[in-house]
Amino acid sequence: MVEDEAIVAEVVERFLRREGYETMVASDGRQALSALGNFIPDLIVLDLMLPEVDGLEVCRQVRSRGVTPIIMLTARGEETDKVLGLGLGADDYVTKPFSPRELAARVQAVLRRAKSLPANDAETVRFGALRLSGRTRVVEREGVDLRLTAREFDLLIFLARHAGQVFSREQLMDAVWDYDFAGDAGTVTVHMRRLREKIEEDPSRPRYLKTVWGVGYKFDP
Repeated sequence: MVEDEAIVAEVVERFLRREGYETMVASDGRQALSALGNFIPDLIVLDLMLPEVDGLEVCRQVRSRGVTPIIMLTARGEETDKVLGLGLGADDYVTKPFSPRELAARVQAVLRRAKSLPANDAETVRFGALRLSGRTRVVEREGVDLRLTAREFDLLIFLARHAGQVFSREQLMDAVWDYDFAGDAGTVTVHMRRLREKIEEDPSRPRYLKTVWGVGYKFDP
């Protein structure tokens, strides 16, 4: 957890430990990046407003290294930063003030989606140059790992398994964000844009992830 408000960090750390999670707290962005040079956590809870190095820069650097799930903490009214955080690859966000129980539920849900797959999610799906592995949660294009975040993978594999079917943003929220998500459907738009940037040869003219104007999105096989 990266949080500069000592009381918030202490309360959340105590609650997460009680829930069975091993935790480490960094009080600023520079300390967090230094710690991440020594180990890779299963998940990062990351405040946006940090001294030394802010949360957006920490998120950017984490994403340049790998696909560790990130839950961002934002204050009310920081809509622009929220969108930027999702655009940089954060998997979820929680708005302050929040309850430790709410955050723990988000942590559990993101970890479950990132690491635990039911048996029918283990197959490999191929579309043209794309290869999606449900077992390893890796997406490759012509053998190159596209390094999707946990949420990006969830969104892509859901659409690919329902190829040709059109989903509204609200339907995708219900299907992919598999808990009582308090965000808005614009989150789907941000993730779709990032997915296109990663899997499409020309994101401005997508081959696979199509917009159906006035309705939503579909995966075109």
